Amino acid sequence: EKDAHASDSDENLERGNWSSKGDYLLSMVGYAVGLGNVWRFPYLTYQNGGGAFLIPYTLMLALAGLPLFFMECSLGQFASLGPISVWRILPLFQGVGITMVIISTFVAIYYNVIIAYALYYLFASFQKVLPWSDCFSWADEFCSKTRLVSDCNATLDGEIIHANYSFITSNNLTCINGTMNYKPVQFPSEQYWNKVALQRSSGLDETGNIVWYLALCLLLSWMIVGAALFKGIKSSGKVVYFTALFPYVILLILLVRGATLEGALDGIEYYIGRQSNITKLMEAEVWKDAATQIFYSLSVAWGGLVALSSYNKFHNNCYSDAILVCVTNCVTSVFAGFAIFSILGHMAFVSERPVSEVVDSGFDLAFVAYPEALSRLPVSPLWSFLFFFMLLLLGLDSQFATIETLTTTIQDIYPKVMKKLRIPITLGVCILLFFLGLVCVTQAGIYWVNLIDHFCAGWGILIAAVLEIIGIIYIYGGNRFIEDIEMMIGKKSRLFWLWWRMCWFFITPVLLMAILVWSLVTFSPPTYGSVLYPAWGTAVGWCMIIFCVIWIPIAAILKIVKAEGNLCQRIVSCCRPAANWGPYLECNRGERYSHVVDSKKEKEHEIPTVSGFVYTQQ
Repeated sequence: EKDAHASDSDENLERGNWSSKGDYLLSMVGYAVGLGNVWRFPYLTYQNGGGAFLIPYTLMLALAGLPLFFMECSLGQFASLGPISVWRILPLFQGVGITMVIISTFVAIYYNVIIAYALYYLFASFQKVLPWSDCFSWADEFCSKTRLVSDCNATLDGEIIHANYSFITSNNLTCINGTMNYKPVQFPSEQYWNKVALQRSSGLDETGNIVWYLALCLLLSWMIVGAALFKGIKSSGKVVYFTALFPYVILLILLVRGATLEGALDGIEYYIGRQSNITKLMEAEVWKDAATQIFYSLSVAWGGLVALSSYNKFHNNCYSDAILVCVTNCVTSVFAGFAIFSILGHMAFVSERPVSEVVDSGFDLAFVAYPEALSRLPVSPLWSFLFFFMLLLLGLDSQFATIETLTTTIQDIYPKVMKKLRIPITLGVCILLFFLGLVCVTQAGIYWVNLIDHFCAGWGILIAAVLEIIGIIYIYGGNRFIEDIEMMIGKKSRLFWLWWRMCWFFITPVLLMAILVWSLVTFSPPTYGSVLYPAWGTAVGWCMIIFCVIWIPIAAILKIVKAEGNLCQRIVSCCRPAANWGPYLECNRGERYSHVVDSKKEKEHEIPTVSGFVYTQQ
């Protein structure tokens, strides 16, 4: 085993080389805390019973999010390997790691496009009057900041008539209360988003031209990512001190400002106050929303947690890290909701609409509703700049970790090449992904962004997570994995492991399977707003997800073919850890042997290690 591992140790570049614990923790927080905390969680809370939604949200954190988060952090730290090479633990499942890396690649392509949107709005905020604050030359007749009456009933010469509003006003008549019909108007910010920022086409069929200013913003965003990662974690670990912490400062500023506005209390009450509805907990959809939000918010099964943890020192307390990062992520989501809804409440107050009509999720919240609300504040360019600067930083944090996942994978596969050519390879990855992302900054770009998000960030991640937990707990062995963890963080009591065993062995895999089946059963073709995707667009989405997961059976077949013996023997050998599985550094591997000798009373001459290999006592 020493000979099998010697070359690995010689080629090791940075394992155990985070400059400080703070670098690692902030990188993990930055990876977990992203745009979804700002534009998805507040909306889900409002939609699913207000404050009552925090009950299933917290339970899903404990039952699904935290167990998987802890598992991946422990796995990466124990082996000091990236998401593909770490499957030396179970060669048959190496395709799961490949799937994670491919999905992360797809996500990196469109995620930087969203960062480009934030950059565009950030630059557009440097104007005395925000360009989306009113219906300017680019607007059409449906643009309005207030509701427009289309027609109504009125009294004329003692008779009730129904007429359009222009006739009513020209004859100095008054609409009868409750009879007014309104035109389907759009906020200026909505039309600016579609007509100016995106130059959005009618659908996926109409690609149109590349929007040059979005392409430049995309190039700038990739330049920022490349500059932050040119030395790997040594450089990105310092950048995150600003990119991970400053968004909290901006959120606090926006919350204080929003709380002082008229109508802010109405917004907060809609978010978590009087709309709290305990009966909502009887609906399965609420629990599904809580589970999926936790699952995606913590970024489990993307490969990034394994990659970042692989640079930890062997005896780092990954358990306390997992608790801290998960709790920070969830508290951030709740905190962001107060900041968002206080200002949306003011927007509803000014526009004389209920909060429900200005609340939305995703792009509409980040680039339509919130900009519209900010445009109504005094010194609006300042608040707009702060908001989009916060979105930029939140996006960059997650993007740093995603690209680090890709470079860590390359490092594990080609360590000598990566050692000599780290900077050119990192820049090459950024340049390649920039060109692949150009389709997302065409006039049909938003449809591509939505399509990739709908498919690649959905079922592929769930499939990878289910197989990950089944492979490690049921094939490699849950108790064996626990012993590996105890080598790093110290011996723990049976009571300590009771909860984790319950989750890993039963609750978490069952929950993930339920979410996966539910998602497939309730599948509906993707749409963007009211625009339906063509059949070929849905087919492309399925092809993308198939391309992501097809490597799981392909890798398994290749491993079986390369193994020796009959079919049954080959499968059994592929379900055992590889010869070079274990702690990366030789000193830790020796320590691992001592741990097994001390903790297990084995046969007199043979002592199996926790990996299943046999040391013979001399």
